[in-house]
Amino acid sequence: MIYKSFFFFLILRVILLLGAVSFIAYGISNEINYAIVGGVFITFIICLNLYNFVAKRFIEIDDFFESVKYRDFSRWFSEEHGPRDIQKLHRGFNLVNKTFKDINNERQAQFLYLQKILEMVDVGIIAYNLENGDVLWVNDSILNTLDLPSFKNIRFVEKRRPKLFDEIFETYHMNSQSINLEMREENLKVLISDTVFQVDERAFKLIVLQNIEDTLNKNESEAWKKLLSVMTHEIMNSIAPISSLSDTLQSELQLKLDDIDNYQLHLDDLNAGISSIKKRSEGLMKFAKTYRTLSKVSQVDKSKILVEELFKNISNLLKPSLNKINIQLEFKNINPKLELNIDIYLIEQVLINLIINARDACENRLDSKIVVSAEKFREGIQIKVADNGKGIPEEILDTIFVPFYSTKKSGSGIGLSLSKQIMMLHNGRLQVHSEEDKGTVMSLMF
Repeated sequence: MIYKSFFFFLILRVILLLGAVSFIAYGISNEINYAIVGGVFITFIICLNLYNFVAKRFIEIDDFFESVKYRDFSRWFSEEHGPRDIQKLHRGFNLVNKTFKDINNERQAQFLYLQKILEMVDVGIIAYNLENGDVLWVNDSILNTLDLPSFKNIRFVEKRRPKLFDEIFETYHMNSQSINLEMREENLKVLISDTVFQVDERAFKLIVLQNIEDTLNKNESEAWKKLLSVMTHEIMNSIAPISSLSDTLQSELQLKLDDIDNYQLHLDDLNAGISSIKKRSEGLMKFAKTYRTLSKVSQVDKSKILVEELFKNISNLLKPSLNKINIQLEFKNINPKLELNIDIYLIEQVLINLIINARDACENRLDSKIVVSAEKFREGIQIKVADNGKGIPEEILDTIFVPFYSTKKSGSGIGLSLSKQIMMLHNGRLQVHSEEDKGTVMSLMF
């Protein structure tokens, strides 16, 4: 062990020192001058050597502690030169440095793995210092979701987007909750949660934010498919009694035909049965027509078209009828070269449906106006259909896209649901912003 070699040489020097002191004492007691002078000289040499012996080792230890203090674990202490105990001491230092280096490398590797994982996940994550707002960590997902550039301090968000800052950073969300964020051109539904944690004397806040708009759309689409499956079952259940009643009536008629003179046919029962079949068939035909409209849209046939041309087609179709009822229809497109890659037939159907809804909302209102506009939106294009009609009550905003839900007496309840499905097939979104007695804006985002 290191300390055994060190103690051996230390005790040896102490013994030599005691011997030199004894030699001085002998010279003094016997008044031998050369013994006194020689003893003093030897004592000085031994003391100097003892000091250097101990100091050199403490200097080595102090040097090592200094490197630990500044986390300099790259230093290498020589194991081949100097006294044996110092060589062993250096081996111990190098072993400690190597252990720390391995721990640091492992931590850096783990941090790199974590960093890559956090960058790849769809969940937005940000951690920042509560006292000064300095960002400790932020991934690309939250920047993309909030449409923000990279920033070092959350005050950057406060200056540019104060409302967003208040909702995300100032409001405490103890449990995961769904909120609507008002972005520049859209409303975004997100799931948010946050927590505060302590590191030494500093407090940090961790915010986790997930864009659930697409997830909700997918879930809605799956629910829509299940609904159609159930409806198919219901249609079959309606057909079964019609078929059974038809067989019964046919049997009655066949018996009459086989024995016209003797078999009595009850005409009232026959008429009632035929009336039941007629009424049920008409209802079923109406229901099936609505069902077919919903189920037939499963793929799109895309082609390129100028927005200007798309607007012209819609204008030629709808403007004359809207002018007759004193509703102004206006189209705005500041970029004549703006182009869409869409299924023209389906998107025209969507726009027609939205404009007709806007027409109904503007019914019996003065200065009714519908504005259809197009503009660049982030990396895509946005088309808005805005009206100054009666608006949509807030309590039913979340249900207007549900299939077969309608507030109109004559409505089928499939228009908006079908429109949203068409937009999803285009990898786009259909969103609504409405205020009662002020109007509605329907946004198609490609």
